[in-house]
Amino acid sequence: MRRTITAGALTCLALAALTACGGGDDKKDSAAPSAALDGRGPVTFVTGKDRSGNLQKQIDGWNSAHPKEQVRVVELPDEPNDQRQQMIQNAQTKSDAYGVLNLDVVWTAEFAANRWLTPLPKDQVDLSKMLPATVTTGQYRDNLYAVPSTSDAGMLYYRKDLLDKAGISAPPKTYAEMWADCDKVKALPEGKGVDCYFTEVNKTESLTISAVEAIEAQGGSILDASGKPTVNTPQAKAGIEFLAGARKDRMPKEAVTLDTEGGRRYFQGGKLLFQRQWPYQYAMANATDGSSKVAGKFAVAPLPGQNGPGVANLGGHNLAISAFAKNKATALDFIKYLTGEQAQRANLMATSQAPTVASLYDDPELTKKFPYLPVLKQAISTAKPRPVVVKYGDVTAAIQGSVYDAVNGGKPVDQALTDLQGKLTTLTAGQ
Repeated sequence: MRRTITAGALTCLALAALTACGGGDDKKDSAAPSAALDGRGPVTFVTGKDRSGNLQKQIDGWNSAHPKEQVRVVELPDEPNDQRQQMIQNAQTKSDAYGVLNLDVVWTAEFAANRWLTPLPKDQVDLSKMLPATVTTGQYRDNLYAVPSTSDAGMLYYRKDLLDKAGISAPPKTYAEMWADCDKVKALPEGKGVDCYFTEVNKTESLTISAVEAIEAQGGSILDASGKPTVNTPQAKAGIEFLAGARKDRMPKEAVTLDTEGGRRYFQGGKLLFQRQWPYQYAMANATDGSSKVAGKFAVAPLPGQNGPGVANLGGHNLAISAFAKNKATALDFIKYLTGEQAQRANLMATSQAPTVASLYDDPELTKKFPYLPVLKQAISTAKPRPVVVKYGDVTAAIQGSVYDAVNGGKPVDQALTDLQGKLTTLTAGQ
């Protein structure tokens, strides 16, 4: 689920271009930290919460082999918005407290344009084994700023036991099929008290993801290929109307308060038939320690859409080096270690998080343990990103506010999208 361009490397013209696209600030110092990847010694690794415990195991492995270059984990809150804000606050003070950053894939442009990341040498990082879609997320203006660590794409979790009981042999491919399946299951004694569907509709980053997937499934987009807003279209309207209708008639009444982890617990508690969720949930929902009521009872399929398979959002996390970090040579080596094939394989086995190394999706041992891997690989290859913009924080806040109003009845869908079109036009002007 659940992922600083230096002044020494820029001409005045390039700095002006960054300012024009929204990443610059006239009040910024003309001097920026050196991009030189030198310095050996301790490093801090800043990331969201590790609920699996596997991250610390991998870092313990690094620390055992590098006694003079120890890595210490700094865990940030669960909510991506809070993680991003804390990283930005650290960068704005030019603090060296944060070394390696575990960035959501959609933050690259914002962090790079604001000169908060150290450019990485492409000739020192082997990206050839990674899924092409993941490599793109670490780049900005043809430069590499982050190395793909984990990928992500939304999938449909469903209660296979209940579909089987209702005589349904395959998961739904369309919204209409999904609603029909819900009605059949709810007519069963076993279906009493089971809600139909859940995707996140609370006012967090996950609502931006839900909006991307709903609009793209209707053939629309939030921004077009040139970066211009396109939410004043029939396709965008249809996507948000789907979310609003599902929220009203098919989701649990608690939906507006459930975040990613809340949704996971709801599904694991046996309260959901269908759920849009990230790969990380698979291992936790299949746990046999008593924490999950649905272990062995569910399966995973591609997201449904209006007239056929839907569209997943491209998620995941990339590892980058703060422009203000010390010991950047150690930081780069640590990134190579944590994004290497061996570490990614171990992480997949322990957490079910999506790797970025392509060959792992075809490994017989892994596909036996995680039969959804072919589905996930296809979802990642066709996934659509959230808006790739320099002012990402403002853009996602605008999307969340307008879509929340539309989905939860605060405004008519038409009015909410008209307002959003105006906000996005202003925020993306000149980039």
